[in-house]
Amino acid sequence: MKKAVKSQRPVNLDLRTIKLPITGITSFLHRVSGIILFLGLGIMLYALSNSLSSAEGFGEVKGYMTSPLAKFVAWGLLSALLYHLVAGVRHLIMDMGVGETLEGGRLGSKIIIAVSVVLIVLAGVWIW
Repeated sequence: MKKAVKSQRPVNLDLRTIKLPITGITSFLHRVSGIILFLGLGIMLYALSNSLSSAEGFGEVKGYMTSPLAKFVAWGLLSALLYHLVAGVRHLIMDMGVGETLEGGRLGSKIIIAVSVVLIVLAGVWIW
């Protein structure tokens, strides 16, 4: 029978004290934005189906989209799409060999956040 080997690695399970680097934050946000897009797809497909079913359905969806809650949801989905798009373009650029170093990754993450914030603010102005 084998004896269990005790690991000397420290274990930190307190998530409040873990400090992610900026590259980890952008990676996490890219995954979260993908999940938001996947879940929001159902809402948007339902609205599209309802709006295409009849003139009354179109008017109903148009009426819903004037409410502040619907505008907020639309802005949230558009924000997730914009962030996911910008981060995805970064991954395509990295696939070509650009920005694969540690410093390149940090700079790319800062660029993703800056470009995404500008696009998300512009989307908010456009929707509201």
